[in-house]
Amino acid sequence: MAAAALLALLGLAAAAAARQWVATPDTVRPRVTQEQLLWVSGRALGAVDTFRVPLLAATGRGTLLAFAEARKRSAADAGAKFIACRRSVDGAPCCCAAATTAAPGGPPATSPTRSAPPSSPPGPATASSCLLSDDGGRSWRRGGALRGIPFGAPKRPFDFTPDECQPYELPDGSLVINIRNQNFYHCRCRMVARSWDGGQSLPPEAVTFDPALVDPAVAASALVTAGLVFFSNPAHESQRVNLTLRWSFTNGTTWWGRGLQVWAGPSGYSTLAALPPEAQGDAPSLYVIYEKGRSQYTESISVAKISIFDDL
Repeated sequence: MAAAALLALLGLAAAAAARQWVATPDTVRPRVTQEQLLWVSGRALGAVDTFRVPLLAATGRGTLLAFAEARKRSAADAGAKFIACRRSVDGAPCCCAAATTAAPGGPPATSPTRSAPPSSPPGPATASSCLLSDDGGRSWRRGGALRGIPFGAPKRPFDFTPDECQPYELPDGSLVINIRNQNFYHCRCRMVARSWDGGQSLPPEAVTFDPALVDPAVAASALVTAGLVFFSNPAHESQRVNLTLRWSFTNGTTWWGRGLQVWAGPSGYSTLAALPPEAQGDAPSLYVIYEKGRSQYTESISVAKISIFDDL
């Protein structure tokens, strides 16, 4: 092989190696690169009073699916509603749109893993419980549950009341569940539960509290991607404002810096998602869909694309 050709091949190999991002404090510098409003409340779109509870999912083929509750007549949890859906096939959050009627609730579970987001059953029997699947979501069974205290009785301020929550799996196979601390038991921050048997059990003694993740009691999101744990919520002790992305190099035991402020104003529920590695390209990104407003957090649903690494 000619020397020039060999040098060219070595140069290509070196360039490819350089693009293999390594998560370090010097390279991880998330920033918002694109944002798009998906739904606007106030009967301006489809005569829907309020769009709430956004969800975001990424398929194995690189498609993004965004969902929201379209509450027809008011912002109340109860009442007539349908599930609004938008779909993007190119990683841009402003693609085609569709709305379909459905019973109240979330989109079908599509997780290929053994655990789905825990759910809180209605009524006074407050609990966060796992639904488990061993066949890619074709069938489901109940797993462990973390029950409120006192169980089966009305809750008062500062009672132990686990609520909406988000699971993620660590490299050692354990399951972490980041939980809404509804009545501010112990702190105005997030509860964290741990399971070492794939969600079969959620032992109360494995529950801790993360004072670094201040929270006004809201549905937040957690995600593992690019070797990091990410977390999003309105980072405030009492108000739903200051939607912030945090990241951890230590599997969620500590959080780096002050995070990235995605939106300073009113903000509520959020969900994180990331495309599969093969669809990411050279600069891995993640997406956050969240309730966003200027006066109230229920004014709209927006999705932001965030570059994870410093690619300047």
